[in-house]
Amino acid sequence: MATIVGRPNVNLDLTFRINEAEARALEDLAGYGDDAFIKVFYEKLGKCYMEKHEAGLRSFLTSVRKFIPGELAKLDAARQAFYGDTARIGVHSYPETQP
Repeated sequence: MATIVGRPNVNLDLTFRINEAEARALEDLAGYGDDAFIKVFYEKLGKCYMEKHEAGLRSFLTSVRKFIPGELAKLDAARQAFYGDTARIGVHSYPETQP
């Protein structure tokens, strides 16, 4: 006789869109590093709300550092190819992309 095992699963998978300015801000925020960011957060705002989410915050910041810099580099390279912009990467006079 067959055995059936039920394993209910409740999961949340969010996708959100950000524009270039938001991506650059998020990249810079994540660039502080997990420990430095969390230390200052706790010192200035306390641990009450964030401490229980620290592992999730660390995971999120790791994902930001892994994904966003490459995407912004592609955008910078495309902008240089189209506009010949020799300005510092990430600083330009063109409108930033919108979601």
